[in-house]
Amino acid sequence: MLKILGLWPPEDETYGCSFYTAYEVFNILFFQIGVIFFQTANLFLNLNNLGVVTKIIFALIMEMLAPLKSYSVIKNMGTLKQLMTTINSDLFQPKNSRQRSLIQPNLKAWKNTVGTFWFFSIGWLFSTMLYPVFDDTVEYSLPFLAWYPYNIKISPQYELTYLHQFAAVSVITFTNITIDSLIAALNMYIGAQFDILCDDLRHFYDSTENSSEDVSDKLKKCIHHHREILKFAENANQFYNWLIFEEFFAGGVSIGLSMFQLTVVAPFTSEFHSHIAYTNGISVQVFMYCWFGNEIEIKSSKLTYAIFESDWTSLPLETKKELIIFLIRVQKPLKMSAFGLFYLSLETFVKVY
Repeated sequence: MLKILGLWPPEDETYGCSFYTAYEVFNILFFQIGVIFFQTANLFLNLNNLGVVTKIIFALIMEMLAPLKSYSVIKNMGTLKQLMTTINSDLFQPKNSRQRSLIQPNLKAWKNTVGTFWFFSIGWLFSTMLYPVFDDTVEYSLPFLAWYPYNIKISPQYELTYLHQFAAVSVITFTNITIDSLIAALNMYIGAQFDILCDDLRHFYDSTENSSEDVSDKLKKCIHHHREILKFAENANQFYNWLIFEEFFAGGVSIGLSMFQLTVVAPFTSEFHSHIAYTNGISVQVFMYCWFGNEIEIKSSKLTYAIFESDWTSLPLETKKELIIFLIRVQKPLKMSAFGLFYLSLETFVKVY
């Protein structure tokens, strides 16, 4: 889907002077920014109408996330491609059937969460975009309020404008879903790596099979794996720092506008319910970030228990000293955050929403 949206150049390439880059520029300017521009123009033309202003702002908040996310992906494409290379490295692969079974729950949780998100997002998209077709109360109505420099009340201008809004909002919706799914996948993968590392630590020494040289090498490999996981997590966190911050900001604004509309502007109308749907949609996106971020914190905190569960009592004295140093290092769990302002955890989600 990222390839279709112009957000994933082929193979290991990044953006350059190519047809694919031109396609992505057209996608952002004509669809994403285009529909936002016409709605923004309508916003300024109706500043005295509080109901229209709040309705447009709700839609703009959701839509403006798409070009911002697209820009972040384009800007960090080199980092993303490097992350994909790291994912495919031998160090990050499960080493036996036991480890493959360990990471299956992570993959299944991601598939179920993202699948549910896709299902409801696509359902919202088609119900919103097809609503004017079945609404007989208003003639020549569009899914979203917008100003155009021509008369949309005649054919074929109306049909073409409707088609543009449908295509543009579809692109925006799919952009938001796919990038959110990618971020959730990166966090899921980090959590799965901690599961693999925990298993390696539990079984890195067997007194009946391993010599002191073998166990020292295995411990060094575990330490190296831990360092690479932290490096991978840092790069992933740098990629989506702004994305998480923008999502939380949009969610906060949406909640504030909902409360404002509830107390000042006609509450409990069909428009109010649609605005609540926007707010809930952003809340689900933030929940995905917080859920998988919370999983990383939990799984990284299990490293100390995995070390204790190993056959450490039979280790040589020198290896025990190295293990103690490593144990001190892993006592602090890994926490993903947005610029360090707030951590991705269920506690943060409950406090905000």
